[in-house]
Amino acid sequence: MRLSRFAVHRPVTVAILVGVLIVLGIVAFSRLAVDLYPDIKLPVAAVITTYSGAGPEEVESQVSRPIESIMGTLGNVKEIQSWSAPGSSIVIVRFNWGTDMDFATLNMREKLALIETYLPDGVDKPTVVKMDPTMMPVLQIGVTGGTDLAQLQDLVEDKIKPELERIDGVASVVLTGGVTREVRVDVDPVKIANYGLTMSQITQVLRADNFNLAGGTVNHGDRQLFIRSLQQFENIDDIKNVTVTTPAGANVLLSQVAQITDGYKDAQQYTRVNGKPSIGIHILKQTDANSVKVSEKVRATLQELSKTIPGGIEVGVVFDQADFINQSMGTIKRSMLEGALLAMLVIYVFLRSVPSTLVIATSIPLSVVATFLLMYFSKMTMNMVTMGGVALAIGRIVDDSIVVLESIFRHRQAGKPAVQAAVEGASEVGNAVMAATFTTVAVFFPVVFVEGISAILFKPLAMTVSFGILSSLVVALTIIPLLSSRMMTGDIVHEVKTEEGLSGPRRVLARLYLFLDSLGERYRRVIRWALGHRRLIVVTVTVLMVASVALVPLIGAEFLPKSDAGQIGITIEMDKGTVLQETDRVASKVEALVKAIPEVTTVFTSVGSEGSMMYMTGASSTDTSTLKVMLCKKSQRSRSTAEIAEEIRKKTGDIAGAKITVTEVDPMMTGMTSSTPVNIEISGDDLEVLKGLSDQAVDIVRAVAGTREVQSNLTEGKPEVRIKVDRRKAAYYGITPGQVAQTVQAAFEGTVATRYRVEGDEVDVRVRYQPSDRDDLSELGSLMITTTSGAQVPLSQVAEFELARGPMTITRIHQVRTAQITANISGRDLNSVIRDIQKRMDKELVLPTGYTVKYTGENKEMVESFQSLLYALLLAVVLVYAVMAIQYESFFDPFVIMFSVPTCFIGGAFGLAVTGRTFNVVAFIGVIMLVGIAVSNAIVLVDYIKTLRERGMERNQAIEEAGAVRLRPVLMTALCTIIALFPLALGLGEGGELEAPLATVVIGGLTASTVITLVLVPVVYTIFDDYGRKIGGWIKSHR
Repeated sequence: MRLSRFAVHRPVTVAILVGVLIVLGIVAFSRLAVDLYPDIKLPVAAVITTYSGAGPEEVESQVSRPIESIMGTLGNVKEIQSWSAPGSSIVIVRFNWGTDMDFATLNMREKLALIETYLPDGVDKPTVVKMDPTMMPVLQIGVTGGTDLAQLQDLVEDKIKPELERIDGVASVVLTGGVTREVRVDVDPVKIANYGLTMSQITQVLRADNFNLAGGTVNHGDRQLFIRSLQQFENIDDIKNVTVTTPAGANVLLSQVAQITDGYKDAQQYTRVNGKPSIGIHILKQTDANSVKVSEKVRATLQELSKTIPGGIEVGVVFDQADFINQSMGTIKRSMLEGALLAMLVIYVFLRSVPSTLVIATSIPLSVVATFLLMYFSKMTMNMVTMGGVALAIGRIVDDSIVVLESIFRHRQAGKPAVQAAVEGASEVGNAVMAATFTTVAVFFPVVFVEGISAILFKPLAMTVSFGILSSLVVALTIIPLLSSRMMTGDIVHEVKTEEGLSGPRRVLARLYLFLDSLGERYRRVIRWALGHRRLIVVTVTVLMVASVALVPLIGAEFLPKSDAGQIGITIEMDKGTVLQETDRVASKVEALVKAIPEVTTVFTSVGSEGSMMYMTGASSTDTSTLKVMLCKKSQRSRSTAEIAEEIRKKTGDIAGAKITVTEVDPMMTGMTSSTPVNIEISGDDLEVLKGLSDQAVDIVRAVAGTREVQSNLTEGKPEVRIKVDRRKAAYYGITPGQVAQTVQAAFEGTVATRYRVEGDEVDVRVRYQPSDRDDLSELGSLMITTTSGAQVPLSQVAEFELARGPMTITRIHQVRTAQITANISGRDLNSVIRDIQKRMDKELVLPTGYTVKYTGENKEMVESFQSLLYALLLAVVLVYAVMAIQYESFFDPFVIMFSVPTCFIGGAFGLAVTGRTFNVVAFIGVIMLVGIAVSNAIVLVDYIKTLRERGMERNQAIEEAGAVRLRPVLMTALCTIIALFPLALGLGEGGELEAPLATVVIGGLTASTVITLVLVPVVYTIFDDYGRKIGGWIKSHR
């Protein structure tokens, strides 16, 4: 082969090229960005619209439906879903994968512009938001200590937040907890009634008295002076001394009818870190920013800020996504190193030559460096997927070098000079090595047809593995022959003749070496026996195939493997309308129970938070709390995150009045899927019917083993007091319904009358009833409404009151009202749970005409991904055959080799069953990889059979000889790949669970394929050769 000959005879040129490669590779490696997963561009956007005061049905009919209709005219739309809640509408538009979301959102805004004028008055302008994994914080920081929350709030807002917002890569900084300064004007309704005053009068006077006004200029001698009226409030006393004129003409100080205090707004959220009141700082990164770099810059900034922060105040990082990323990268790098060392050990055991082992060892760093260089030029990042690809390629990287070196090794054993042996040995197996490499790479070409999450995982993995394998091919055909010609000049192997006279470990090694040396002849006898029992071999392999297929339903299936990240999310939902203080009491109780668990290191509590919606809409709710629980490192605990989460469920299950959801947070799933494992959609028109069906469905799902936190989105709304104005009576007094609404709002919600400057800040001045009257429902009826004549009438005279539940949120999917039943799973695989749910739903849930049930969520994503990957698998098989047919210019030889492919499925299925792992998207990718890897051994074997027969050797003798000669490289390459993948297959360390199913499938499949192929391929070869001879003889006899 010219390439090998060039490398052997031009060592200086090759050395220079290798040096350049190493330098460029190291530079590229240092510049590769590090992140958790590849860039995920979800084809999802949301239209968020506010319609204050409107109920869900009005929002649905007047806002959500028009937006849904206009969004339906967009191209590439896969699904439209809407939520119509009191005062707000969210319409989610899911596009087909591959849609340009920048262009799509631009089209969305243009479409919305067409209908904005037709939306009701009072509707805010709709906002279009691209859904992105970066919408979740990459860091969460807790600020605790100090004298009070006000001090912490000032520190965070004035010093910490501005510094963090200036960091390159930070998109926004969201604060939770804390207090906001506010001047409260708490009016005594009895006193203002006695003076004949109204709330609106007080508001107007405050607004009118707080101003600075330019009065023009005046000449004073030879100077011109500006005239300014400075009437702005400078302190609380200025507000207290504001004068209000009564209808009788008397002047009353504001302090005579109201209590004025410089205080804080009513709390909407509480935040705590390990039980200590705190200010929560949530940092969201820019879409194209690197998580690890952002984390480093934030920590460096906090370190600098710590020098100026007052004593007694602690600023601590509660959650940092970069920690999991770095730990996961460390896990993979460790697996790569361990895999490489184990592969080298296998090579040494077979060759028993340090120079030969070192020659092959060079292929690993050179191929890996070349891979990083190609990743850099392809604008890829170092993440769990790409680095997993490098780790997966380690075992396969040495395969080509092993085959080439083993061939050179045999030529040296035949007595040829080192240089001649290097050139001729590499040339002899050059075609086989290229065929094996190209078939392995060919299985990745169908990735262009894969969509969705599978593509996000498969494409970077495919590119990384392909880079590594193609680099190893170049190294095998150039560097290996060159080094072999220089290093294999003396004794090439340590021969072992007998174990006599040896003891201990040396005796064991001698036995191993003698056994390995005898394998060729042993295998020759196995081939001879197999060729005499061809039918038995074919039947046995067929039975194993059937058994592996029967095993698949028992393995179980899920969308993606769950990672043990040591993070748990807890959501506490109280009865609708529960006050913040009661919600906080229950959250504190849960907090204490969780903190008592020994593996728990940090509990970050947000009372009044609606979780992820907070980062998109700023939503908060007094009846909801979230707790983020951080556990110690995986290596420091004996229990999994799932087991600890189950303990929390048991401890919190009997807390009355609270619905508590406990979820294992998986950073690897963040952005990969937005759905719960179980998601059932019941669609129809009538909300009451949907409510009844959803309640039945919840009971059915809850009864299925393995389901947790089963709930329906059709829940009762918040309790409310409904004021119904008697228009006839109101008209009699000259009162309008709008006037009633404004008066009620001013009394209970309050009105921001004005703002005044103090210490550089602008502080709201809020006017409303004093707390004793606001907190008493009976006071509502005595609220005085001012008539047009100035008289005051109690609200109870013109209105009736009703206690009721507010309307529920209305969900629509594909423009049809839908009830969603969701659930998490624990202890069982997703496919089994869904199958059991479907059986019970079909049997127990009776659907009225016009109502349908769909199973979506992760189950739908799993099914769609499997379908896409199955298509890729079939294409991979076709491409592998095509590559071999082109390489050998034959239909027959590739056809025989392809019989090694089904055998890998046997081992893959048994591998998953033995390890207790499920079949998922990652395992499926392993099956596709096996198609290319499995044929490599058969190629090496059949290629040499073909060579020997071309030299004139009889068929069976050629098969036996090829088997005896090629057994060692076949076993070496297979064992190197298998052993190198063992660290990955164990799935130890943070993030190790992602690649474990893939490694397990490849190990099991390659093991079975290697063993079965060594027996089956010779048998199949002779069977089809016999048929070929018969057909050829028949054609000749009929000419």
